[in-house]
Amino acid sequence: MSLVATLICNPNNPALESTIVDGALATLASPGTPRWLFNEVAVDIPFTAEGDALKNLHQMEARLREVRGDLPIDIVVQPIATRRKKLFLADMDSTMIGQECIDELADFVGLKTHVAAITERAMRGEIAFEPALRERVALLKDLPVSVVEEVLASRITLTPGGRELVMTMRAHGAYSCLISGGFTLFTNAVAAKIGFQENRANELVVRDGKFTGEVREPILGREKKLATLIELLESFDLDDIDTLVAGDGANDLSMIQHAGLGVAYHAKPAVAAAAAARIDHGDLTALLYAQGYTREEFVEG
Repeated sequence: MSLVATLICNPNNPALESTIVDGALATLASPGTPRWLFNEVAVDIPFTAEGDALKNLHQMEARLREVRGDLPIDIVVQPIATRRKKLFLADMDSTMIGQECIDELADFVGLKTHVAAITERAMRGEIAFEPALRERVALLKDLPVSVVEEVLASRITLTPGGRELVMTMRAHGAYSCLISGGFTLFTNAVAAKIGFQENRANELVVRDGKFTGEVREPILGREKKLATLIELLESFDLDDIDTLVAGDGANDLSMIQHAGLGVAYHAKPAVAAAAAARIDHGDLTALLYAQGYTREEFVEG
C-alpha cells in the first residue's frame, strides 16, 4: 500500500531540519523522495507498506515520534491516494476559535471559573454533554443578549490558519460546515468570518432581549454531530474516506472516528488518544499540509 508520512510544525516555530527527515527515512519501509510542502515547516515522505498497513498506522506514527523526540513536530500517517478531502466538518470552540463561548458569557454573571470547570469536565468526557450544557445555560438567565456582540468583538479570536484552511479546500471543490455544541449566536458570525458554507449549533432561548436560561431541544451534542456528518455525506453522495473532521472535545469524538481523516486538534487527552490523527503543535494550516497542499497553493482570502 502507498502511504505518506507528513511531518508538520507550527509556521511560527519551524523545527524541521535534514537530520529529522533523515531519521524518518531510516525508520520507514521503502521510503520515497521527500517533498517539501513548506521549507522547515512541512514535508511529505511517501513510503510503501505490506500487508494490512491501515492497522499499523499508529505504530508507524509512534516510531516517527521517537525519531522526533521532544521537538514540536506533528506527524500524520495515512494512505496517499485518498488524502485530499471533499467535505470538512469542524468544531468551533477551542478548535476554529481559541475560546469557549459559554465560559466568556458566564464571565458577565461572575461565574466564569465555575462554568469553565464544568465545560472542561464535559470536554474531557467525564460528564455527559447535554445535562452539562443545560446546567451552564441556566446560569445565564436574565443576561442581556447584547453581551454576545461584546464577546465577539473583544474576546473571541480566530485560530490561526482557519480561513486559509477553509478557503483553500473550497477552492478545490470541498464543502465546509462549522458544527458546534455551542450557540448559533456565535457560529453564524464565526462561520462568516472564516468562510464556512454552513453552520449548525444550539439555539439559546431569548425573551424580551434577555436569555431565559434555556436551550432549545434537542441539544446538538456528540450524536447530533455524527448525524450531521452522515447527513452531509448522503447529501453530497460521498464516502467516509472523503471527509476531514477536526475537533478537541469528547462531543467531537464520534464524528472524528467516523471521518476519513479525523483530527484531534490541540485536543483533550482521551480524544487525542482515540483519533486517527492529532495536531498538538501546528496551527490549522497543518490540516492542509496533511492533505498534501503546498504553501504556494494556500488561498488567503
